[in-house]
Amino acid sequence: MNALVSSRLVRATALGLAFGLGTALVAAQETLPAGVACSFPLQFQATGTPPETKVFTDKEGNPVKSITAGKGVQLTFTNVTSGATLSLKANGSVTKQTFNPDGTTTFVTTGHNVLILFPSDVPPGPTTTLYVGRVVFTVDNAGVFTLLGTSGKSTDICAVLSI
Repeated sequence: MNALVSSRLVRATALGLAFGLGTALVAAQETLPAGVACSFPLQFQATGTPPETKVFTDKEGNPVKSITAGKGVQLTFTNVTSGATLSLKANGSVTKQTFNPDGTTTFVTTGHNVLILFPSDVPPGPTTTLYVGRVVFTVDNAGVFTLLGTSGKSTDICAVLSI
């Protein structure tokens, strides 16, 4: 799996999205190197059944938007250096995606969602943040995430695991 596909899978799973996963049981784990998601190596694990996704198409059959909603998956984050862990139970979320004509995708998420921003994103990471509320961001064809806005409560997972 190349780095772009891998980063998208990790971030999509962290957001509770089900890109290509349908309703099958998920057991995904990956370790991101220091400086990518946090200042330390961050192991990420997702288990459970991802939420259901409904895709809406235009009259030619092209996808124009989708809605993913449900309880989500359990997420566990580990600071590989210290061994500190944080587990987040599946609390539920809704993600609306709009597939824009320029090839970008706009995401509007509500509920409990984790957003991982890499150094190549806008604003640049590394950050891994749990949001309970609303998050709006875009993803371009190169996989660059651009955070447009947030509201609600946020928790810096990297700071929690830095103990």
